[in-house]
Amino acid sequence: MDKKIDRQNLAVDLGPLNLKNPVMAASGTFGYGEEYSGIIPLGSLGAIITKGLSLQPRKGNPPPRLAETPAGMLNAIGLENVGLEIFLREKMPFLRRVRCPVLVNIFGSTAKEYAEMARRLAEVEGIAGLEINISCPNLKKGGVIFASEPKSVHQVVSKIRRATSFFIMVKLSPNVADIVQIALAAEEAGADAVSLINTLTGLAIDVRTRMPILGNITGGLSGPAIKPIGLRMVWQVAQAVHIPIVGIGGIVTAEDALEYIIAGATAVQVGSAHFIDPRASLRIIDGIQSYLKANEIPNIAPLVGSLKTKRDLS
Repeated sequence: MDKKIDRQNLAVDLGPLNLKNPVMAASGTFGYGEEYSGIIPLGSLGAIITKGLSLQPRKGNPPPRLAETPAGMLNAIGLENVGLEIFLREKMPFLRRVRCPVLVNIFGSTAKEYAEMARRLAEVEGIAGLEINISCPNLKKGGVIFASEPKSVHQVVSKIRRATSFFIMVKLSPNVADIVQIALAAEEAGADAVSLINTLTGLAIDVRTRMPILGNITGGLSGPAIKPIGLRMVWQVAQAVHIPIVGIGGIVTAEDALEYIIAGATAVQVGSAHFIDPRASLRIIDGIQSYLKANEIPNIAPLVGSLKTKRDLS
């Protein structure tokens, strides 16, 4: 008789963080969790990652902010959010009742701001850890993006690590020359895990007006169009780092998620797919479950990084 596979077998560990399954709701597409609470049982998810949060409220970019593209979408929200104080007062009471780990995505314009956010959030009941968005301009360096060079990445992650022993997952940008070196810098600085990839910078033009469709001119490309790039980068980073990897980018089906896991990711994040189907994460969890059962695989671990290449077979 086949060994029974139940949801317990989907459990994965991201260093010190334990997840009941490898499917997380990505930051920016899931609000603060409460927006989806009447649609799906949030406790069924591996984790929820909140909309990006800063010390002070942000209004974001001027509209239009979204543009549909072939096999994806551009967004230029501009990291609009309620700010730390309102988040703690108005969002956390609900998030404390969610029966899955809650990670808070944070960003800042200086390393000091990142550290202050980390220090204050680490003291808050109901938060399991932080996802660090380093795809932000470092105002101390004239607007250079933190994620663009290993030295800046090491600087900001080190400062956060000194401020807290909390679980830290660093979200990496694909808009860099060498993502492997960026990942290694995050690992050396004390990150518990890395998540990749963030959106790719893109542009959409209205040919009638000859003007950009987005009010911000450029935006971040997400959706199925970026999956091959995300897979390639996850595979490359998996060859170099020793900390867990969370794969992001174009995950719509269980097969998409399994590709990332086989490439080297321990867990995945579902983002833009929620705009197509708010229950996408549940479908993906069920699909992974069915794959394990059909292939008589007892848990996720044997799949992680199991990609076979001609080099491996020779």
